[in-house]
Amino acid sequence: MTKLQQKKPKISMKQIEKIITEYQGKKWALIPLVQKIQEQAGYIPPETIPIIARHLGLFPAQVQGVVTFYAQLYTTPRGNNVVRVCRGTACHVRGGKSILKLVKQHLGIDEGETTEDMEYTLETVACIGVCALAPNLMINKETHGNMNPKKVARLFGKSEKE
Repeated sequence: MTKLQQKKPKISMKQIEKIITEYQGKKWALIPLVQKIQEQAGYIPPETIPIIARHLGLFPAQVQGVVTFYAQLYTTPRGNNVVRVCRGTACHVRGGKSILKLVKQHLGIDEGETTEDMEYTLETVACIGVCALAPNLMINKETHGNMNPKKVARLFGKSEKE
């Protein structure tokens, strides 16, 4: 079992079940419920899916379908820091692809992966929305613009030549 699989939710299953019971019988509340679980636990533990289904009066496949449909819902633990590299047109034209490659090298992971120490999760996004600062990336909610190899190295605490 990897560290990623071993990481427990930030709150206990008992606390998660308490959240679920707040929505008892409210099929319409599936999305707000799983969002609340993710907000509290850091992700939606797969073992909660049948429990959610039972309390809302849904089939587990319906809950699983919703949870896996939305890209912003996660069924695996995520790193303490989520790095989002922009793949928008402006960033692409200004070297975003090479920035992504450098970030992958510095972190030692690919898109959609989390470092073994649970420090970083790497994602790409269609557009961050600050095209004037291209190429850019975000770490959690902080945007870093006009990225270059030196800035990438500085952000991830490594020298540019490593």
